[in-house]
Amino acid sequence: MTRTFDPRDPAAADHFDDHGWVLTRDLTDDEVATVRDWVDEVAGWPIDGGDWLHHQELTDHGPQLCRSENFVPFHAGLRALLVERMAATASLLLREPAVLYKEKINYKLAGGAGYSPHQDAPAYPFVERHVSCMVAVDPASVDNGCLEVVDRMHSELLPTDDRGCIRGDLVAGFTWLPVPLEAGRTLWFHSLTPHRSGPNRSDRPRRAMYPTYNAASQGDLRDAYYREKLHRFRTAGPSDRARVSLIGDFEGRPVV
Repeated sequence: MTRTFDPRDPAAADHFDDHGWVLTRDLTDDEVATVRDWVDEVAGWPIDGGDWLHHQELTDHGPQLCRSENFVPFHAGLRALLVERMAATASLLLREPAVLYKEKINYKLAGGAGYSPHQDAPAYPFVERHVSCMVAVDPASVDNGCLEVVDRMHSELLPTDDRGCIRGDLVAGFTWLPVPLEAGRTLWFHSLTPHRSGPNRSDRPRRAMYPTYNAASQGDLRDAYYREKLHRFRTAGPSDRARVSLIGDFEGRPVV
């Protein structure tokens, strides 16, 4: 599809500025195996047993875990990877020092739902400049719901529907670029880059980590984000979709 950059290569920032996304290789094969073990550890934490957040969706196989977040305070290995090592790549792309704004694991197990076309910016309060990435823990393919992006479409906030997703008439006119990823590869994308993903129609999981970083000049906003998210979740009314975000991009069914 395109070149995969070393995460320390300044040319990666040029590609990101031009296209609104860039591919890097962040994990070796040995590190992928370690990260898979770490993700399994987080998935095994109790649903209601700590300050981390687990979210579930209802599938044809019954309720299953679809997302975990706010886990770096409780896992030293993932904290070192996301807060230190990968923040260096975010700093390269933002062209100034970056700090972790939020983090999540999307499990997208077999039968798991996809995500409607959206930009991240409406879901992330308190911050103007940020960059996110998908770190492939398992191989991501069209069959199991890899990300799709719109190239060179990261200059403005687009009109949204009542869920906070990109308005359907605009979506139909975009050219969507699927981004399959080998395990250990990372897709970085701008907060204004339109993206979406389909359901997992395979019999294999498509687990991925999604850390988001903001420019350190705007402050360390991670605690403020999670306080705001918990407040909005507590005060939100019922929904016909499983609630995992501050916008309604997740297409999974709620567990009643």
